[in-house]
Amino acid sequence: MLCISDEPTKLDDALGDQKWKKAMDEEYTTLMKNKTWHLVPNRKGRNIIDCKWVYRIKKKADGSIDRYKARVVVNGFK
Repeated sequence: MLCISDEPTKLDDALGDQKWKKAMDEEYTTLMKNKTWHLVPNRKGRNIIDCKWVYRIKKKADGSIDRYKARVVVNGFK
C-alpha cells in the first residue's frame, strides 16, 4: 500500500516497484561496500536486532523528484 506521498509502507509494495527496488539495491550495496553491516545466521539463545526499510522521495527546490531513497534502520529498542 502506498501512502498519499507515493512512499511505500510495506516491503512487498516497494519490491513491486522498480524505482524503490533500485533504491534498496543501492543502499544494500553501499552497506556491504563500507562493511558497516552484515547478515548473521539466527542462533538459539542469541538476541537478534530487527531492522526495517524506510522510504522517502527526495525533491528538488522546484518540487520535482530528485531521487528515491531507501534506508535500512535498526529497531534499537530491542
